[in-house]
Amino acid sequence: MRTLHVIALGGTIASSTSPAPTDSADSTGRTGPTSSTDRTDSTGPTSSTGPANNTDRTDSTGPTAPARGVAPTVTAEEITAAARLDTLPGGAPQVSAEQLAQVGSGSIDFGILFSTVLAARRAAEHGADGIVLTQGTDTLEDSAFALSLLNDSGTPIVLTGAMRNPTLPGADGPANVRAAALTALAPEAAGLRAALVFADEVHDPLFVRKAHTSHVSPFTSGPVVGALGWVAEDRVRLPHLPAPRTLPVGLAVPRGSGADAAPDTAHAPNLDFPRVAHIDVGFDDGLELLATLPEAGYSGAVLAGVGGGHVAARAVEAVEALAVRMPVVLASRTGAGATLEDTYGYPGAEIDLLSRGLLPAGLLDARKARIALTLAFACGVDPAEVLAAFR
Repeated sequence: MRTLHVIALGGTIASSTSPAPTDSADSTGRTGPTSSTDRTDSTGPTSSTGPANNTDRTDSTGPTAPARGVAPTVTAEEITAAARLDTLPGGAPQVSAEQLAQVGSGSIDFGILFSTVLAARRAAEHGADGIVLTQGTDTLEDSAFALSLLNDSGTPIVLTGAMRNPTLPGADGPANVRAAALTALAPEAAGLRAALVFADEVHDPLFVRKAHTSHVSPFTSGPVVGALGWVAEDRVRLPHLPAPRTLPVGLAVPRGSGADAAPDTAHAPNLDFPRVAHIDVGFDDGLELLATLPEAGYSGAVLAGVGGGHVAARAVEAVEALAVRMPVVLASRTGAGATLEDTYGYPGAEIDLLSRGLLPAGLLDARKARIALTLAFACGVDPAEVLAAFR
């Protein structure tokens, strides 16, 4: 029998409003399976003092949630059940579910992703053939890319989420989870470390990005590359699988970290995640703020230059001064294509900047280059070795 492990982190796919109390409360005082009242998960207790909203609800992020709108409360088990995985072709897989966090996607951090890798290792050791990770869409592309670097479990992690929360007509979460499960279990996907599945499209974490704030199909791998494949009629088609990529051996979640000993915690507390700045170069920008980064506690920076990776001539001195003090990665703010390395030679162009010690981001956009640089620092790997895999 095929086995599937579902890990949930929260987000729109898990969002709901707190229902009004009913007369059918059980002996614990809970009013039903979707109530957020007194819910406890791996991130800490969740409470609600109002019967019909999320007023005064607190979670692991600390701040009080607003009284209006939806918030993550739906569990991994409920998300999995809604996808009707028992009706997958080839027979129902054996499914397990794990609530690793219950937060909005803006609160997902490197500690949660490290713990996700540890959870994936445990699932693989117990025979999982595929792993589905659900979370909010705001940082779905970021999690997918980080996990494509870190997941060494030998079992693919397929990420998905939802744009329409479960309180809305046409909620897309169940269909997305079903497509993600089919992809995670597909033999053709076995060689992938991670993939992002949304609206029946399968995307490479290296190129995918969220391109719309509210569209039901917001993810794209354009404008040139395109999706790896798609899901239709409960069948996965992957005609554009990427070539294997060699990553430094040391780029891995350490074994024996805090989260290994405490599977239910959402963070890996014994690891240090350095701060890496992401600076977009604006029009007529002298980049004077670069001088403040070392004192502000940053260990590195990614510079998203204009065009192929360029800055104004008057900004070169500030860029070079920063590169003397910390690793600085040169990327492009365009979000597609590779950073140029050997075309333009004027002051502030890529040949000039690279000669001053900057590291080229290669195929990585600035946001993903920041993730790569942060993980290189956290794992004790030379950033140049990590970035070389994408040139």
